[in-house]
Amino acid sequence: MNVKKESRVRRAKSTRLHIRALGATRLCVNRTPRHIYAQVISACGGKVLAQASTLDSTLRSGATGNIDAATKVGQLIAERAKAAGVSKVAFDRSGFKYHGRIKALADAAREAGLEF
Repeated sequence: MNVKKESRVRRAKSTRLHIRALGATRLCVNRTPRHIYAQVISACGGKVLAQASTLDSTLRSGATGNIDAATKVGQLIAERAKAAGVSKVAFDRSGFKYHGRIKALADAAREAGLEF
């Protein structure tokens, strides 16, 4: 593993330990150059309550690795989380910087009704 990825994984581990101590349901985000993924994971960490990504057939058309796609994923994950009965989450950005696609996803999820 290169140094950049090791640093990101270290930051992610620190954040996850803090969220686990809070006992909160978390919105976990992962990104690759081509896609972005979001999951709402239960407080115990053993169950995925809702998920959305650019791999979904409704979001697959057009570009999948840009801010517009991340915004759509944020709206979709908020709708699915509310349908599963979750309205308040802790945002787990997996060690990624809070800008660009990660920020767009978070802002869209907040506008769609998730609280974090």
